[in-house]
Amino acid sequence: MSERSSGILMHVSSLPSPYGIGTFGKAAYDFIDFLKKAGQRYWQILPLGPTGYGDSPYQSFSSFAGNAYFIDFDILREEGLLYKAEYEGGDFGSRADCVDYGKIFKNKMPILHLAFERGKVRYKDEINHFREENKIWIEDYALYMAVKSHFGLRSWQEWEDEEIKLRKPFALQHYRKKLKEKIEFWIFIQYLFFKQWHKVKKYANQKGIYIIGDIPIYVAEDSADTWANSELFLLDKNKTPIKVAGCPPDAFSKTGQLWGNPIYNWEELEKRNFTWWIQRIKGNYQLYDMIRIDHFRGFDSYWEISYGDPTAEKGRWTKGPGMKLFNALRAELGNLPIIAEDLGYLTESVIQLREETGYPGMKVLQFAFDMREESDYLPHHYDKNCIVYTGTHDNDTVNGWLKTANPTDVQYAIRYLKLNKEEGYHWGFIRGAWSSVGKIAIAQMQDFLGLGSEARMNIPSTIGGNWKWRATKEQLSPALAEKILELTKLYGR
Repeated sequence: MSERSSGILMHVSSLPSPYGIGTFGKAAYDFIDFLKKAGQRYWQILPLGPTGYGDSPYQSFSSFAGNAYFIDFDILREEGLLYKAEYEGGDFGSRADCVDYGKIFKNKMPILHLAFERGKVRYKDEINHFREENKIWIEDYALYMAVKSHFGLRSWQEWEDEEIKLRKPFALQHYRKKLKEKIEFWIFIQYLFFKQWHKVKKYANQKGIYIIGDIPIYVAEDSADTWANSELFLLDKNKTPIKVAGCPPDAFSKTGQLWGNPIYNWEELEKRNFTWWIQRIKGNYQLYDMIRIDHFRGFDSYWEISYGDPTAEKGRWTKGPGMKLFNALRAELGNLPIIAEDLGYLTESVIQLREETGYPGMKVLQFAFDMREESDYLPHHYDKNCIVYTGTHDNDTVNGWLKTANPTDVQYAIRYLKLNKEEGYHWGFIRGAWSSVGKIAIAQMQDFLGLGSEARMNIPSTIGGNWKWRATKEQLSPALAEKILELTKLYGR
């Protein structure tokens, strides 16, 4: 992180593939080659966990597990676990530029069951070794998914059997026996996920490309984390959340953002020396080279909302764990390369916490051009210890922002960045990030492609239509890589 460098933000789901969603197959390796040709050092992705509510990678069934959707069929065929006729021509969605999660779920999981039937004996020893290495989470996760499937895919809060919902010992034993085959399937899926991803990551590292991963600060209510570790969250005696997470009204939403995630019981976590968080961070460094911790300000103080409130407006700020957590992480794991997602309204105490950790914060160019105030996101305010973005997955694309933002703000951006139509306004924005003093500059793939709002990855506080954008193979061209390389060399990245 000490060297001046740059990278591209594009989630695995957005990779080209003939099977409805990006995978760990050939397109992942091709994209790493593209990054290398473009002179980039980093590939930033969104969380790799199994997606839950709203297909969001920030609402995952586990903080440790991986998303089965990313397992590549062609690799399984090469290993003799699938025949091409079993998946070629399957209905995984009708558009190459958009993920159809409903069809992926309906038609990909049965094919993975075929691979399980052929692989569970062949890879028995490897699976058992993987199971032992990941015992702190894999057993609870596999049991959770098996029971969840048994009860019609409902959240554990809605399971018909109160005894397994409350994890009574005899109920755990009963379902482990009753659902043994389903449990083994979910463990096999994780074995495949980690096996394929580790090969992708190794290839990237060999090419000098490093993976920036993303950790949501909170976990989903519908998750193995909350079910198996309910004492670490603010739940009542019936395991119903008392408080949930979100953020107050801001530029994104007039009524705030009601995320709905359970709030941590920080007092209990501290009593346990933050062991669960240490395990979580350690587990994520098996997946990534660097981590961006989402909603960093929540460690200083967080917005908590009473469970059942329809919006986030009536929440309140509550003190977080602060440096106690990061001191515990550092004592156990050493100094880790972490990016603090410190966006939004920052108090002095949040800034102090970030500076005390030493982690670089984030600067988003789209936030810079509010004519009503002198913004900290303007490049002339940056110091070197920051990561500069044209926009994140929660922003519109640059071209989308230029069409929808306040016209006065847009004119300010045009003047400040000296944007011109001949170059392309989106390239001018990227130039603004690349030419800044920030140690790392990152832009979304959509911005390099000059796409509009139709390619936006997520609109905060909305359900449906998000997380769907995909690149096509033709878009990731040698000519584009050459153009990115030229800009990257020009600004010493």
